[in-house]
Amino acid sequence: GPSSGAGRRIAGRAGHRQGGCAALAPRRALRHPRRVTTTAPPDPFWSRPAEAVLAALGATPGGLSTAEAAARLSRHGPNRIAAEGATPLLRLLLRQVESPLVLILVFGAALSAVLAEWVDAAIILTVVAGSALAGFWQEARAARAVEALRQRLALRCRALRDGASAEIPAEALVPGDVLLLAAGNLVPADGLVLEARDFLVSEAALTGESLPVEKQPGVVPTDAPPAARSNAVFAGSSVRSGTAKVLVVATGEATAFGALAARLAEAQPETDFARGVRGFGAMLLRVMVVMVLFVVAVNQALGRPLPDAVLFAVALAVGLSPELLPAVVSVTLSAGARALAARGVLVRRLPAIEDLGGMQVLCTDKTGTLTEGRVEVAAVLGPDGAASEEARRLAYLNAALETGIENPLDAALVAMGEAAGLSAEGVRKVDEIPYDFQRRRLTIVVEEASDPGVHRIIVKGAFAEVLSACGFVASDGGAEPLDEAWRAALADRFRAHGEDGFRVLALAERAVPGKPRYTAADETGLTFAGFLLFRDPPKADAAAAIAALSARGIAVKMVTGDNRHVAQHVARAVGLDARAMLTGAEIAAMRDEALWHAAPRTDLFVEIDPQQKQRIVIALQRAGLCVGFLGDGINDAPALHAADVGVSVEGAVDVARQSADVVLLGPDLDVLRQGVEEGRRTFANTLKYIRITVSANFGNMVSMAVAAPLLPFLPLLPKQILLNNFLSDLPMMSVGADRVDEEHGERPQRWDVAEVRRFMLVFGLLSSLFDLLAFGLLLFVISADERGFQTGWFLLSLWTEVAVVLVLRTARPAWRSRPAALLLASSAAVALAAFALPYLGGVSALFGFVPLGAAEMAALVGLVAAYVAANEAAKRWFWRRVSAAAPAAAHRA
Repeated sequence: GPSSGAGRRIAGRAGHRQGGCAALAPRRALRHPRRVTTTAPPDPFWSRPAEAVLAALGATPGGLSTAEAAARLSRHGPNRIAAEGATPLLRLLLRQVESPLVLILVFGAALSAVLAEWVDAAIILTVVAGSALAGFWQEARAARAVEALRQRLALRCRALRDGASAEIPAEALVPGDVLLLAAGNLVPADGLVLEARDFLVSEAALTGESLPVEKQPGVVPTDAPPAARSNAVFAGSSVRSGTAKVLVVATGEATAFGALAARLAEAQPETDFARGVRGFGAMLLRVMVVMVLFVVAVNQALGRPLPDAVLFAVALAVGLSPELLPAVVSVTLSAGARALAARGVLVRRLPAIEDLGGMQVLCTDKTGTLTEGRVEVAAVLGPDGAASEEARRLAYLNAALETGIENPLDAALVAMGEAAGLSAEGVRKVDEIPYDFQRRRLTIVVEEASDPGVHRIIVKGAFAEVLSACGFVASDGGAEPLDEAWRAALADRFRAHGEDGFRVLALAERAVPGKPRYTAADETGLTFAGFLLFRDPPKADAAAAIAALSARGIAVKMVTGDNRHVAQHVARAVGLDARAMLTGAEIAAMRDEALWHAAPRTDLFVEIDPQQKQRIVIALQRAGLCVGFLGDGINDAPALHAADVGVSVEGAVDVARQSADVVLLGPDLDVLRQGVEEGRRTFANTLKYIRITVSANFGNMVSMAVAAPLLPFLPLLPKQILLNNFLSDLPMMSVGADRVDEEHGERPQRWDVAEVRRFMLVFGLLSSLFDLLAFGLLLFVISADERGFQTGWFLLSLWTEVAVVLVLRTARPAWRSRPAALLLASSAAVALAAFALPYLGGVSALFGFVPLGAAEMAALVGLVAAYVAANEAAKRWFWRRVSAAAPAAAHRA
């Protein structure tokens, strides 16, 4: 959150040495002769007059020409931090060999070379290169798909080009551009404020300060700390209200945010999928360490050469690991992202697809998702509940003259006033006190031509906050004191309107002698002028969408700043439990531990402020749930950032869309349901690869570790282990495109390391049991020598691994779940290639294979058939036990 440790660390670093990076980066942008067109001033831009900075940048208040902007873009480069761009191909290639597992293999190859085992060294390096190139090709294709989606979601902004306002990609901004900012925009570059009107900016990402600060033209001292640079805006901040014209001074990595090395990415909370991967990796590492130490110790006890023992142990360790997991995950996720894009769901962060599939709770606002989002003014009433023309006029003036946050309520009021023939002619706006989420009021101060010298303060906002600022109430006889009877009557009317499904704002006003400037302190002694009633009916399909999500194991919770009565009315209409409710006041009085307990049992969170939204998300996560948050407003950004999967819509404000992991092209829960189903398919295929590969590899490694001390020779040579592992992984690379059984879409898909471990043990040990039968067959029936044994077991091991993929890829009987054509074809191709290997002369000799007779081959094929049947039976037993344990686990949770 804004006041998190990460935020405080950023603030501390930004303030280091008279402003640290936040000071140095803009100064550097102005000083380097090759980065600007003229000699730069010696001081940071916030301590110089605007005219001097404009001159230093060769710019004017009217902006740059298109030609000049293009020339500067070629010198400065695009306005982005390197981490935001596409991953370079060289970096993708290096990623394939930076894994510790691959480095262990390279160490093994080096050891073989030192011992003059040139063939072994060459084979190991060939396997490494083959795996790396296969992974590189798949990841490069995935990266292109991700970059295409990123470009589709790229931030756009308004700037002055050729003297006119134009919408351009934020990446095209250059120093000297004049940027036009408004409420809801992300600030895309560092700049100097030239003009501002009621301009409030949230700088939490840079300073750690949660409250927005006002920005206005001027000059501040050179050594002003970041929070005091009131004439400057910085990339990574967001506009909370008002408008401004800003001169761009620094872009890309020259900004304060770029100099802080993209801390926002570092501060991204660990998601549910990332936690699962970490737990799986830790479990696998423990098994590998135990196995390697055991094998080295046993071989040393038997007096075998240490280099051979180490190479064999290293090959075992690498053989256990699913080394193609990064490539399989990338391919699966990119395919999922393309499928989601076709359904109107754009993915900004690929792992979010997995989190979407694992989502158990969806927190959403009501406007536009549960309701139509088409706000209309239903009525404007006086304090007595009758229609009031004076209240209508005051509401119109407040909405028409405000310049802060654009919102549908003001648009509806303006449309209502214009339809009634109202106008602001003859009314001069004097000042504005922008809306904020603490006061929950918006104030406009006007002077009417008919009453010069007298200013009228017009306030609208949340009922309780407006009423608390009132001392009088409007009546037929004029204003009268707001006593307890009036307060009770007004509260009763407010509650009744809310229960009827109307969103209700309050209106108040006060006439005062004129003065130049007004603050929130002037919002006192107001006269309560009436109620503004808005209608936003529930969507016709919202109840069906919520029921569909519920049927898939996703609980929908409404989180809204609206009052409890309106929220309860909508909740009842869409099928949520209107009684399971917590208010913002109740949450504020709760300790975190109490909220962790209460949040999962609550359907309705009402009268909530932005920080409480984030607190609710964190409370649900602490209860062990995978949480999604759907929001589109400025105040949703903290919760979107905290959620396991943040979801926004294409029409959301910049800060919400950029904080989200997934962007919907329409605010429709049914579109989200389709995204969830695709996420579950993607997750199911990822786990499919992990379960099958780890269990098969574990079985083979256990067999070899057990057989090594019992045989006078190694059961498989290190190069044969690596070749086996490489060939068996080829079909698995197509698992991402495999079909998924329908039942996988019915419940959230989440990491369960304990289940993966049980799967590995059950099917790995079953594989080892058949390996022991194979040992007996090869040694005592076939009477194979060393080369014959290694050839026979290599074939048996590879065939069983390929065959078991088609069995274990589904919890159904294998013949009732058709695999994807690519998976079936690649499995058949590898099985045939293995059959041919012992008969390929030079290749056979290179790997130490010998041809086998027809009877020997038939015996091996028969053992493979028995193994497939045993796995089918074990699979039914295993998944029955998992299904029986699931209700008990859910009950305990």
